[in-house]
Amino acid sequence: MRWLEHLEEGLITFLMAAMTLVTFMQVIARYVFNYSFVWALELVGVMFAWLIFIGMSYGVRVGAHIGIDAVIKSLGASAARWVGAVAAALCVLYAGIVMVGGFQYTMKMYEVGILMQDLPFQQWIPRAILPLGFALLGLRFAQVLYRIASGQEAHLLGDEAKDALKLKQTDDNGGAAR
Repeated sequence: MRWLEHLEEGLITFLMAAMTLVTFMQVIARYVFNYSFVWALELVGVMFAWLIFIGMSYGVRVGAHIGIDAVIKSLGASAARWVGAVAAALCVLYAGIVMVGGFQYTMKMYEVGILMQDLPFQQWIPRAILPLGFALLGLRFAQVLYRIASGQEAHLLGDEAKDALKLKQTDDNGGAAR
């Protein structure tokens, strides 16, 4: 699955760079040359949507999503593991439901055949990220569920306090973490 991780990170990097470049070109064209690319806003919107749907699975993979975990931290290890497994299973179910709905929506857009407003593509093409993104999200939650069920360390949420303490230690040591 390393290839999928590299693909995910590569797409995120590409989308962020491309969005920045297109937006910069649009600003320069508008304010320097008094010209505007009519397709720029729509393209950046599509890239941003793709970034969000790929980024949400990346956030699950690296444990970066925030949440309220005060109750979980007050539970014992066994109960916290059980609650985490139930939460991960519900997330897999949710991702599956939205993936199916996204697929149905994308297929309906394909059948209708409507073009995008400013770009010469059918609308189903950029909307294909809905089922793809939620399939990837479901896979990431399934990986978390597997790690919880097999007794490996797994996190559904990021631990902001732990991250802040690591940064504080890094700052106190002049840039080197302990």
